[in-house]
Amino acid sequence: MTTGTTTIRISREAHARLLELSEASGSSLVSTVEDAIEALVAERFAQQTVAQLDRLRSDPVAWAAYLADTDLPAGHDLSG
Repeated sequence: MTTGTTTIRISREAHARLLELSEASGSSLVSTVEDAIEALVAERFAQQTVAQLDRLRSDPVAWAAYLADTDLPAGHDLSG
């Protein structure tokens, strides 16, 4: 399957950094940009998940119900 392409404008500095990253990894510039997009999506997902867990943890009743649903002990640390 062939996908279309487009052009975006970025600063020369950003372009130079992307080139450095792609050369260092032996990847194409396009692959490097696509990898960067995926990394940013994953990072934002993780940040949203942490924020949601923090909000849930701030409500002791809701947190206890969540832990009961997950079969985790009440003192379990989900930060890693």
